[in-house]
Amino acid sequence: MKSTSIKFATILTAALIISVAATCQQSASTGNPSSSSNAVLYYPSSQVTAGFEKGGALFDGKDRNYTVMTAHREKSGPATAELHERDTDVFYIVDGSATFVTGGKMLEGKNTGANEVRGSGIDGGDTRQLNKGDVIIIPAGVPHWFKEVKSTFNYFVVKVRPQS
Repeated sequence: MKSTSIKFATILTAALIISVAATCQQSASTGNPSSSSNAVLYYPSSQVTAGFEKGGALFDGKDRNYTVMTAHREKSGPATAELHERDTDVFYIVDGSATFVTGGKMLEGKNTGANEVRGSGIDGGDTRQLNKGDVIIIPAGVPHWFKEVKSTFNYFVVKVRPQS
C-alpha cells in the first residue's frame, strides 16, 4: 500500500511539473525579451550551453535590478580578487570544483570601474571548497576570490543590485 501511494504521488508530482513547465514555455520569450520589465525570459539549453563555452551575460539586466550570467573557468591558480560595492553575487555551481575565499582584506585593491575593485588576492577570510550543486551568496562589499580552480568550472552568476 505504501509503495502504491509513493508511486501515485510521484506520478502526480511529475504531471504537475510537466504541465507547469509546458505552460511556462508556451508563454515565455525565446531570449529576445520585450521591453516590458515583467516579460518572462526563456533561454533554451543550447543557448545556455553556448554561454558556458565562452562565459558572459544571458540577461544583461536591462530594465531590471539583476543580471544573469554563465561563467566558465579552466583549471588555474589564483585569479583576480573582486569586490562589488553595489552588487550582490549569487553563484550556483553547475560543474567542477574550486577553492573560493570570501571576506578578509583585499590585497593591492584598485578601482577598475564604477563600484568595482580588483586585487591580487585576499588576506584572511573564509576558505570554502565549491562543488557541483553548491550555492553561495556574496553580499555587496565583500571581497571574494577564486584561489584555485581544480578542473573545468561552470557556474551561474546572478548579480543583484539594490533598486534606486
